[in-house]
Amino acid sequence: MKKFELHEPSTIKEAIAILARHGGKAQVLGGGSDLVSGVMKDWLQGPSMPLPDALVDLAAIPRLRGIRAERAGLTIGAMTTLADLIESKPVRDLAPALAQSAESVASPLIRNYATLGGNLHQRPRCWFFRGPDFNCLRKGGDNCFSIEGDNRYHSVIGDEGCYMVHPSDTAVALLALNAEARVASAAGERTIPLDKYFLAPGQDILRETVLKPDEILLEVFIPTPAPGTRQTWSKLKNRQVFDFAVVSIAAAFTLDNGRWRDGRIALGGIAAVPYRATVIENALKGKPVKDVIRQATATLATVARPMSGNAYKLDLAQDLIERTILAAC
Repeated sequence: MKKFELHEPSTIKEAIAILARHGGKAQVLGGGSDLVSGVMKDWLQGPSMPLPDALVDLAAIPRLRGIRAERAGLTIGAMTTLADLIESKPVRDLAPALAQSAESVASPLIRNYATLGGNLHQRPRCWFFRGPDFNCLRKGGDNCFSIEGDNRYHSVIGDEGCYMVHPSDTAVALLALNAEARVASAAGERTIPLDKYFLAPGQDILRETVLKPDEILLEVFIPTPAPGTRQTWSKLKNRQVFDFAVVSIAAAFTLDNGRWRDGRIALGGIAAVPYRATVIENALKGKPVKDVIRQATATLATVARPMSGNAYKLDLAQDLIERTILAAC
């Protein structure tokens, strides 16, 4: 592993100053399960993706950890562990889809130190991106090797050069729950809807989020769901433990006499960003869910662009959405 400086600030202001001083050559450290044991251990780098010279460990900053439940909603610090999310009664009561998504991540050991912020900011799991012999687009190269290579786990939605899939389970749940990210830099704090937090390859091939080099994710806010909101989460993976999603779904919706009144459906494992399936939401709007759910899920095919080895994902996604929504009804 390459040598690096380790900074342990005790305030947000101090952490931001360290990031600014290193001019983009420092990275924030959460639990470290991806950055330290993955990206840095495996020397994951490229011409436009240098390994960091410094890590800024946020563990000693009190504001970044904990869960606060208020009338308006839930506020969850970026350094809150996934285990804390799972065990939190306010989270289980107000955002059960988030608790379920956190419980589906990796193993109990990893969930005890992996953080919400770290889970949201994982780098892509694509084996070409992670492989040392492929200078792919995401690393600053000229090609996406999945186009002609083994693409069985790559995206089926999006046609922007890079076909990796976003790895975060909690991001899918938060997108369905209409969450917001609160971030801070030397210029102050700002709030970003999760709908606009993640960057598709066509927006920036080298970044996955809108965070600037000197910005830190402080917390995530989930507004209190409307009365009668149903929440659900499902994840399909190759093995029952340790695996990333082949396809996942989170939904939060309300019904009126069995008809879809309002709601959000988010999908994981099928696109370069956590994907909001508005095409399905629109097909369900105002209609009896049990009567039209199959036709509604079929509309996903209108926005899909399967590759040579992953068309099966579209079938899996449609079936998983249908079964999950009906179970929640």
